[in-house]
This record gives sequence, structure tokens and C-alpha cells, in this order.
Amino acid sequence: MDTTSVWRATASTPGFAMLQEELQCDVLVVGGGITGVTLALLLAEQGRKVVLLEAGEIGSGTTGHSTGNLYVTTSQGISDIASRWDEQVAREVVAQRKAAMEFVELQCRQNTAAAFTRCPLVLYARELADNDGVEQERQALAKAGCLVRQADSVPAGLPMPRGPVMVLEDQAQFHPQAYVADLARRAAKAGASIHEHSRVLELDTKNRTAMTASGSVKAGEIVLATHSPKGVHLVHAEMPVHREYVVAFEAGASDPGPGIFWWQGEEGLSIRMLGHDGKRYVIAAGPEQKVGLHNAKASLMAVETLATQVLQPGAAVHRWSAQNYRSHDGLPYIGRDHTGCFIATGFSTDGLTWGTLAARAIAAQLAGQKDAFAERCSPGRFTPIKGGKTLVEENVTSATTLVQDWLTRGQHEHLSSLEAGDSAILEAEGETFAAYRAANGELFAVSPVCTHMGCKVRWNSVQTSWDCPCHGSRFRPDGSVIEGPAIAPLRRKQVRLD
Repeated sequence: MDTTSVWRATASTPGFAMLQEELQCDVLVVGGGITGVTLALLLAEQGRKVVLLEAGEIGSGTTGHSTGNLYVTTSQGISDIASRWDEQVAREVVAQRKAAMEFVELQCRQNTAAAFTRCPLVLYARELADNDGVEQERQALAKAGCLVRQADSVPAGLPMPRGPVMVLEDQAQFHPQAYVADLARRAAKAGASIHEHSRVLELDTKNRTAMTASGSVKAGEIVLATHSPKGVHLVHAEMPVHREYVVAFEAGASDPGPGIFWWQGEEGLSIRMLGHDGKRYVIAAGPEQKVGLHNAKASLMAVETLATQVLQPGAAVHRWSAQNYRSHDGLPYIGRDHTGCFIATGFSTDGLTWGTLAARAIAAQLAGQKDAFAERCSPGRFTPIKGGKTLVEENVTSATTLVQDWLTRGQHEHLSSLEAGDSAILEAEGETFAAYRAANGELFAVSPVCTHMGCKVRWNSVQTSWDCPCHGSRFRPDGSVIEGPAIAPLRRKQVRLD
């Protein structure tokens, strides 16, 4: 299945060369999404010698697979922040995220392809039981000083509400791939050394060195802007990991216009429109699914079926998914952690805004400036009262998965019986394999043990990947790393088919 997002399909990549030399720099930034590229630009403009390494292409990670929405609230709601922390922190979050949005808007004045548009965020429910959450969010946003109002209806073409509608004015949406590609070009012009297809294969945080397949970097500081920091970090035990499935359709007869439309509930959708090159698309994202513990194809088809029923769009033209890491207490992790590296993670599905905020905060910290909000988001904070339930649930899930996996035997099936497109955890020659047969008949067999912390991987039929349910590492059928905290690939196994 083609899983190219509408953003990646409608914007070019900068085309930076692979790292093929030994470099020294002031700051090494690992990751070419919105966090890393924004930081590289800011540091280069400060006059620092910056190297950015991206494993794939600029924007090929979560940034280029997002929904392109920017807002001052969070996906869990400002009401959630106010309840976990207090109203003062909720106001801080709104102010900080608003400033990040304004920064993006300023950058987009130099880039019309990013298509920055101010629009409302509309939140409503289709089940009466979900209306309380809508009202709680409206009240929390009003207390935080936001321009929010109540309405009775939603634009034509959207699923109808069952109760009041919350309208948060002056939010925004843009083209994230076009935006981050332009920032990368500007960062390079300002002096940053940017390299695509340069995956970090070895990371020595003590000596501040990183090795790729064809080069190395020695740095004064390392920033891991990889959505989830590479290697073993304490925050991994605090972050549930989810995937969100998205479908872009050709627009149908109804077009609600600019807006971020959140239909709340277990069967909810996040809906927005996109205009590009004379075409109109309607984009629908479904509920989050726990990585490694869901049926990927069924989850994607559920989004496509529901969106088709309620929106009556044209043909589905793009299908994709994105991964997110949610912090235990509602705030992201930004700053230096116990490894000595700077990290930026725990963004949930709000990474475009949090990532921009994190880049600005880390740039300020590296310049010796204090950032009170970033200090609140320190990776080393201990807030069990505010996030204790999440911490317990995540560690129980990881521990249970680890125990269950090691106690579960492989399928009693022979490798030669796998047909094209089939995958299985099975036993052969006295060993357990994670096996997949590609469409061309090639058989891949790898160790099913995640190289991060030893959990067993599970197959994702949409992304054609082995996903780890514990901390979100993902691997290609040949075992090479796609994303997540894992650095080493799954061990490839040589097998006989007789």
C-alpha cells in the first residue's frame, strides 16, 4: 500500500547530500523535522557552527505525516492541563503555543507555498455523553484568555452536532512539508551543514560523537530532535506511544472551508480541507491506536469508511499514519536530560506547535538565556501527582507486553508456507523469527526482539513494518530502523526453506 502523505506528495524535498566526511561543530542536531530544522536555522542565525543529520529526507518523519494544524490548545485539551496542573499553567501553555504559531506565521511570509491560513478550531460532539467535555474545554479556554465562543451549528458538509459547538477563533493551518523544506534551505544558506540519508548508527553521548554509515560528527552539544530520543532515556518509561491513521480524499460537493474540525468521541475524526495546485482535498484523521497492539489495516479502513459515510467525499487518494509520544503530565519534555544531550519529545499529536516552541527554547538555552517555561518542561521533572496514572499505565503495559511476548511461542508454521504479503512470528531451526515475504517473493527473516529494550515486535500491515509496543521503535522487513529510540537494526537471520 502506498502510504505517501498528501503533504509529501505535493511538496518537494531540498535534496541535501549524504554525510561523507568527518565534521566538527558547535551543535549537532539529529532529526530533520520541524523541531530540528527550526533549531538549525535559529542556531545558524546566531553564528554557531551547526550540523543536522536526517536519517531519511527533510520532513519524512512525523512532520510530513501530520495534519498541518496549529492551535493554542492541546489535543488532550487545555482543560486537561488545568486539571493536572492549574489555571496559571494553562495560561502559560496558551501563551507559549500562541507565540510559536506567530513564529510560524512570520516564517511563512517568506514562503507562499506553506499556505499559512488563519482559521477557527471547531470542537463538538455527536453523542450527548461527550458534550460535557466540549463545555469543559470552552470554559478552560475562556479562563486562559482565549477568544472562544459557543455556536449551534457547524459548516455544511460536516457531521452534525448533538449539542453546543465550541469555536476557538484565530487558530491556523499550513502545509508542513513545504514549510520545513523552506526552513531547511534557509538554514543551509545561513551556514548550517545539513545532510539527508545520514542515519546515526552509533551515538556516544559522553564524548559527543555520532557515526553514520559514511561519516562522523564531533560536537560540543547534541540535540536529539528525533521525536523520541535515540538510545535509552528515562522519559521512555513515561510516554505512551500511539499511531494515528489519516486519509486524504478528493473533495466532494460540500466544502466546509478553512478550519480545524474536531468531532469528539470514540468514533471521532479530525477534519480539515487543503487546496493545492487547483485541487481540493478533505483530510480525515482517526482516533489514536496503541503502537503494536492494534490491527493497522482495520484501523485505517475504519477511518476511511467512517469519513466516506459522514463526509461523502470523492475518491481516497492518500493514506498514511504518524506516530506520537505523549508525556505523563500533559507538558512536553524540553531540555538537557541525564545523558547530557538536549531532547524534545512528549508532544502527543501537537508536535508542529510544540516542536517550534522546543526549538526556540533550546536555542535560547544554548545562548545562555533562561526560559521559565522550558524549565517547567525539563525532562528531569518529577510530577507523580499530575501524571501518576499515565506512568503506571505505561509501565504496566510495557512490562506485561514484555512478559507475555517472552512466554508466547512462535506459530507452528514453516517459513516456506508464507505467501507474498504474509508475515508471522514463527519457529524454524530451533529459533523464533519475525518473517515477511515481499510481493516479489523475497523472504525476510529477522530477530523479533527489539534492540532498544528487548520487547517483541509486532507486524504493521499498513506501514509494512515491525513495530515495538513498548517504546515505539519501528523496523523495516529487513530489520533496519525506521524510527523510535532504537539505534541498532533487528538482527537479520539466514534461513533454509527446505
